[in-house]
Order: sequence, then structure tokens, then C-alpha cells
Amino acid sequence: MSEKDSPYRTPSDRPVTIRADRLSKIYGQFAALHDVSFEVRKGTVAAFLGPNGAGKSTTMKILTGFSSPTSGRAEVLGIDPSDADTRIELARRLGYLPESGPLYRDMTPQESLEFVASIRKLDGSAKRIDDVVSRCAIGEVLHKPIDKLSKGFRQRVGMAQALLHDPEVLILDEPTSGLDPLQIREVRALIRELGQEKTILLSTHILQEVEAVADDVVFVYNGKIVFAGSKDELLESGSIEDRFYDLTEGKKQTNTKKGAA
Repeated sequence: MSEKDSPYRTPSDRPVTIRADRLSKIYGQFAALHDVSFEVRKGTVAAFLGPNGAGKSTTMKILTGFSSPTSGRAEVLGIDPSDADTRIELARRLGYLPESGPLYRDMTPQESLEFVASIRKLDGSAKRIDDVVSRCAIGEVLHKPIDKLSKGFRQRVGMAQALLHDPEVLILDEPTSGLDPLQIREVRALIRELGQEKTILLSTHILQEVEAVADDVVFVYNGKIVFAGSKDELLESGSIEDRFYDLTEGKKQTNTKKGAA
């Protein structure tokens, strides 16, 4: 997909880091995604916003290579995540935090980070571990079994694992889901800090998350993109609550009226 044909271009000369070109994902008779196209430019924090069941996690899995699209193409850092020959190269440059991050709960955070560092064959792993432990504020639970940690601390351990190899791009699926208000504030502060040096795409259904951390917004509803642009553009014609309603319930009512006509 050329930049001329792109449905969404940030007014910037920054290169495109993440690109989805007409992604569709079909399960039997159900279309989880239908012709989803958007771009995220280098050095921005983009919120992939939508209600539960809109297709956010499906898109995240395609972009990270955990699932392949039925049709269409994705690129992250110029690499096709569905291409088995280049997926390892992408894994070296991409950090991914799923909504329910896979953690070995019988390990401690220290053991888990050491294990991930050994798999990735990281040079200077001790220094990298110290860095992510500090950034993610998990020092006080470093030697406790992960199974005994609160969801907030488990989420931070997952974030530390995603950051351990210092990736250029971060893809975060509902990073504050289930956290308490203090933990949410801390994770959002970390995302804002990381956004100064990395490209971040985070999926969320939480409106305050968009206002707190996002530069740009891609809004998905029923597996289709209904808005893509800057956060300021989204809010030009109303509050974020109003815009969320317009792009979900408002569209539903419009479609119902058309069907009845």
C-alpha cells in the first residue's frame, strides 16, 4: 500500500513503522476483521481503540506473528510478521505484551527474566535486567514466586520481559486491564516515558487511556476501522465519551434505520 493510497497519514515526515493493509481474519462464518488498514509512524504512541470484541486482540496477534490474516498484509519495521523466514528477525526488534501475558508462575521475576535473557542470548543481560527491574518497579517482588504476585505486579513483570531486549517497537494489548488506579497511573507513566524513544501501539477500550498516553488513535468497531487520525482530530467534534458513542452506538442506530428503510 503506497503512502498516496493510505487511508491514514500522520502529518509528519516520520517513516511508517507499523502498517496494516486490508487485513481480514475469518473464523468460519464470522469475520473478526474486515479490510483493516492503518499506519503508525516512528516515535508515536498510537491507541488502537474499540469496545470489547471489536477485533483489537486479533489485530495485535497478526502484527506480532502469532496469527496470520485470512487476507491482506501487515508490516512491522518493514517485516511481514506472517513470514516464517523473517519472524525471528522481527522478534529481535519487537516487544509484545499480550492481554494475559504468558508467565511461568513457579518462577520468580528474577528467574523469569534470566530465563528470557538466556533464550534471547542477550549480551550484558545482568545490566539489562537491572534496567527493566528499575523501569517497571518490580524490585520489591523480584524474588517472590510470580504465582503469589498481584495482577498489577504480574503485568509489570510481563512488561519487563517485553522490554528486556530493548525493542524498537512495543505492541501492548490492554496493558492496564484489571489494574487498580495507582497501578494504572504507574503503567501509563511508563508508557509515556517509553513513547519518547520507541514506537508504541496499544490496544484499549478505556477512554481515559487514550487521553493519558496517545498521540494518534485508530478506532475499530465490528472488525472495521471507523476512525484513524490524531487524538486532537478525534476530539474536534466532542468529548472522547461522545466520540466513542458516535462511533459505536451511533453507527449501530444508523445501520438499524437503514435496514428498516
